[in-house]
Amino acid sequence: MTKASVISLVSLFICIFSSLSFAYASASAPAPAPSSNQQMRFEVVGHVYCDTCRVEFETSISEPIPGATVRLECRNRTDEKITYQSPEITAGDKGNYKIQVTGDYEESDCDVMLVKSPRADCNDPTEEWRKARVVLTTLDGVSGEIRFANNLGFKKKEALPECIKVLTEMGYFELEKELGSEAV
Repeated sequence: MTKASVISLVSLFICIFSSLSFAYASASAPAPAPSSNQQMRFEVVGHVYCDTCRVEFETSISEPIPGATVRLECRNRTDEKITYQSPEITAGDKGNYKIQVTGDYEESDCDVMLVKSPRADCNDPTEEWRKARVVLTTLDGVSGEIRFANNLGFKKKEALPECIKVLTEMGYFELEKELGSEAV
């Protein structure tokens, strides 16, 4: 068999199996919407980390912050009034948290935000506008009870010395431009 024939045959199999999985997925019945007297329940999960390089994103040397506190807040899109506010939630041993929410917040923007860090060396919050937005409704096509919030971090007072190497390895070219040969 020629190389072109083998490639064509493999491509055909991929197309067939992709079509079958698509057909199977669309044939499975979506979860029924709750009745008006049944409350929606969601579980918002996320992670809090220490930004050891002060770059406002996680790196290989970022550290989880057990005991960090977060809060979920939903605000009506039109009048900005608070429609839901969770109690303060404390992150577990690996910096992970779960927030239980009951209700549908289709007309609200819901954000998880940092409240405080238990670490004196890593308690500088990232910019206030850096919140983790979550969708708390099933009426917009997102199904399932679990909602994943983007990771949130507190920054160290000063970046660790090994950050230059880590960020250069990540291809953080802005650092190379700023530091020149010192970045390598």
